[in-house]
Amino acid sequence: MEMPLVNIQILEGRPPEKIKQLIENVTETISQTMDSPKQNIRVIVQEIPKTHWGIAGTPVSDIPGR
Repeated sequence: MEMPLVNIQILEGRPPEKIKQLIENVTETISQTMDSPKQNIRVIVQEIPKTHWGIAGTPVSDIPGR
């Protein structure tokens, strides 16, 4: 049985309802694209602390406005 697994990494700080919406939307897209039943789809959302995500050698936590 096919069980697609989607792993998404995002910066921390989004409200829980946005994470829920992301999971629902990704599940719907994978279901339609892969012809896979929704109950077989797994979505993992990992929130990465801004201190642990770097852009151009600088932690996001040190970038103004991020």
